[in-house]
Amino acid sequence: MTVVERTGAAHRADAAVAPAGPAHPAAPGALRAWTRPTAAVDPITLFAAAREDDLEAALWLQPSAGFALVGIGRAWSVEPAGVDRFARASTAWRGRLAGAAIDVPAGSPRGVGPILLGGLGFTGAPPAVDDRWSPFGAASLVLPALTVARVDGATFATIAETGEPDSRDPRAAERSWDALIARAVALSPASGAVVARPADIPLARLAERPNRAAWDRLVGLFAGAVGRGRLDKVVLARRVDLRAPMEIDVENALRRLAASAPESTIYAFVRGGRTFLGATPERLVRTAGRDFETVAIAGSAARGTTAAQDAALAAALLASEKEREEHAVVVEMLRTSLAPLAETLEVGATPGILPLRDVQHLVTVVRGRLREEAGLLGLAERLHPTPAVGGEPRALALEMIAEHEGIERGWYAGPIGWLGADGDGELMVALRCGLVAGRDATLFAGCGIVADSDPAREWEESRMKLRPIVSALGREPEPAA
Repeated sequence: MTVVERTGAAHRADAAVAPAGPAHPAAPGALRAWTRPTAAVDPITLFAAAREDDLEAALWLQPSAGFALVGIGRAWSVEPAGVDRFARASTAWRGRLAGAAIDVPAGSPRGVGPILLGGLGFTGAPPAVDDRWSPFGAASLVLPALTVARVDGATFATIAETGEPDSRDPRAAERSWDALIARAVALSPASGAVVARPADIPLARLAERPNRAAWDRLVGLFAGAVGRGRLDKVVLARRVDLRAPMEIDVENALRRLAASAPESTIYAFVRGGRTFLGATPERLVRTAGRDFETVAIAGSAARGTTAAQDAALAAALLASEKEREEHAVVVEMLRTSLAPLAETLEVGATPGILPLRDVQHLVTVVRGRLREEAGLLGLAERLHPTPAVGGEPRALALEMIAEHEGIERGWYAGPIGWLGADGDGELMVALRCGLVAGRDATLFAGCGIVADSDPAREWEESRMKLRPIVSALGREPEPAA
């Protein structure tokens, strides 16, 4: 891989169109990618413009960090299945980069340049052809033909190609992407404008799986297994199918999520006419060379309607033996998994509180430095699924989930995120999410089950976790009995 760092006039935010290709030629058929500053554009508007043009698109937005990625089109992808999908994806990406010519501005920040965007699924098993997850596959990491990155107030566009350039008009693709960006810039809301509209479309509940009676039975079954010492914890998920009277406004849903959960990562992936979107607070792992950071989020309580009530609920959460037990299982798994690899490992002595709009969680940040550089996917393979979404011991918990849960999780609770040419990037856990197709939405939520879990309380917790995505899409249906 040849990386060329450019300096000079191309750094200007209003720079003219860059040369149609990197400064250093690539081997025939190899990846060519070049990056230039571009006009500031609202990421959600750009994503929506691509979606309206029936283009494959991905959105990765962290409002509180001032970081955003929008990927459009597909220059290349890797779509491995199976338990070894992390290693196979890493190997394929390294192979794709062999002989590549990559031209980026000197000193470009993290996330700028050619990247993969996508997800690796919860189990790695290919979905059935007729399953709602079918367009997403077991895993799919895509090198977009166009990636727009917003980092610390600066905006960069990266164009990637893997075929032979068009000798007749080498700038045709670049002009097409420039036109799309220009249209999105013109449509972008003014700074400070109110951009999220109320979502008052009524949503009808079509189905729930497991239903309430089955949920109560399964919570009892899983709690009994924990009580007998077979498990420390197992996570039970549920799926809710909703329908609106008109097509669901995905752009407005994303704006509502960004406004209501700026501390979370807002994400959306388009595949085959379906959009998987959500706002997750949970990082699986972030790497930069040998440095890494992950987080344990487990143990939940409602938010209060007043500051005093909120503080009281947070105090009760911190004092809850059941919630602390559930959280400790996740922390210990992270410590055990990372300690053999780490030169240094920092684990918070006691959990803190992560307050979100509708729910608050116990949280412990884990960070450190590896003895040897492992790369993002290498660490993710070791950590996924954490006890926060699977259980502990992992193999037995996953066996119980597969046997009893009765739903296809697809990308729900799986790793999603981005991976750079240097092997680093960030993966989050796909939570607080839904799969939208036209008028229909399929939403997912899960709860950690331990020995003293109460079915009614866990059901209510799952409703709290569903509320952010439901309220982004429309008006919440009446609770099921």
